[in-house]
Amino acid sequence: MANRTETQAERGHRTIHAGGEWLAASSGATRDILDPADAQPFAVVAEGDEKDTDRAVAAARRAFDAGEWPHAPVAERAALLRRVADLLVRDREELGLLESRDAGKTVEEGRVDIDCVADAFRYFADLVAGEAPGRVVDAGSPDIHSVVVHEPVGVCAMITPWNYPLLQASWKIAPALAAGNTFVIKPSEITPLTTIALIDLLVEAGLPTGVANIVTGPGHTVGARLAEHPDVDLVSFTGGLVSGTKVAQAAAVTVKKVALELGGKNPNVVFADACETEEGFDTAVDQALNAAFIHSGQVCSAGGRLIIEESVRERFVAELARRAARIRLGRGTEEGVECGPLVSEQQRAKTEDYVASALAEGAVVRCGGKRPEPSPERPESGYFYEPTVLDQCHREMRVVREEVFGPVLTVETFRTEDEAVALANDTEYGLAGAVWTADAGRARRVAGRLRHGTVWINDFHPYLPQAEWGGFGKSGVGRELGPAGLAEYRESKHVYQNLAPEPVRWFAG
Repeated sequence: MANRTETQAERGHRTIHAGGEWLAASSGATRDILDPADAQPFAVVAEGDEKDTDRAVAAARRAFDAGEWPHAPVAERAALLRRVADLLVRDREELGLLESRDAGKTVEEGRVDIDCVADAFRYFADLVAGEAPGRVVDAGSPDIHSVVVHEPVGVCAMITPWNYPLLQASWKIAPALAAGNTFVIKPSEITPLTTIALIDLLVEAGLPTGVANIVTGPGHTVGARLAEHPDVDLVSFTGGLVSGTKVAQAAAVTVKKVALELGGKNPNVVFADACETEEGFDTAVDQALNAAFIHSGQVCSAGGRLIIEESVRERFVAELARRAARIRLGRGTEEGVECGPLVSEQQRAKTEDYVASALAEGAVVRCGGKRPEPSPERPESGYFYEPTVLDQCHREMRVVREEVFGPVLTVETFRTEDEAVALANDTEYGLAGAVWTADAGRARRVAGRLRHGTVWINDFHPYLPQAEWGGFGKSGVGRELGPAGLAEYRESKHVYQNLAPEPVRWFAG
């Protein structure tokens, strides 16, 4: 990665890539990228706007309408995706470190993210390479050849969030390229660096000019223009409910295909029988910590709602709080740190507001609930917040109903299976959830009743590239990953060939 890093340094704030060129913003505007561990700037990027967005969309449109990529053989597209995966493996350490510094997560989380990104590119390469060329439709006559084939959608606009910058980009870029599309991506304006690096890898892997384009800039200009642009055929957005609603409204004017992965308020339901053995108890507590506090809770699938059977509640919550209080907070790039800062001062202030409202509504702090004391590995200027466990919570509390996106775990209790299911489903979101029980029948029964797009049984947070990721309710529409993720970036065409045409003779003439 050394040579490419030097190239990035030389080009400075020319971080808009359109039609094969690295460009500064047309307005000349720039944005400092801050390290959330100390709030100090460590990179500068272009602050693009509508004009820059139009230029990138025009490049993607030309590459799709007159370029070679949409018509490239499947084997060629798959081979390129595999080359990208190899380059990601080559640059794993540098990219993982960059992801850690940009987003605040631990460097180990950053490394795992890069592994998952490489897996996504390989998965979609294998998926598209192994497909049949089309689905034959029986027309009832040997003289008719009828087949349904898949074609790329066209120009895809991708708007990605700040919490998993490169991973979320890969979930969109890999299937879009596998299907033969061109794209313009807008990463979050506060964590764009690894997505910029990915564009370099795509170019290095041999992707034709104009297929991959990026505009760095804010959502209210770049994102809004992408959603409404008449030359964009599909918009895929991952982020918050309010912004996702605006994207859907803007896209509706030109009747684009829309894929939305929005928020979550995810239940982690623990039955008493899961804790009957010491090993079972320890595992359930450990996974509850993982569910709530990985990446400081800044995860759409975070298990921020612990719903625990009343008979084991006190023992479970006491141990959970004891261990949460011992989580090592610090700069994510330091080895041994278990939890990094929040991504921004705005995000920390939002977390503090939720905790304050919960306390006003009767919640009890079992641990955390404040900023930590500064230390050499935790600068006072950084956006740190202690992992927080709030006990005695109920459904009328904002902190229970709304997505916090911070290191906050709420505790609710139940007595019966029906009550557990009712609590878990009592949310306007429906992204993910988990069930912990030693009873296999209950596990399948409860999982079947939960209205969430992903349900884990005796686990939390794993995902498979082969599976489909999406939610119910206000968690969004469309699917990512798996065959359905590829289908989002395709259109179906029915080709009906009459091998022995005859006059119809419907009309007298």
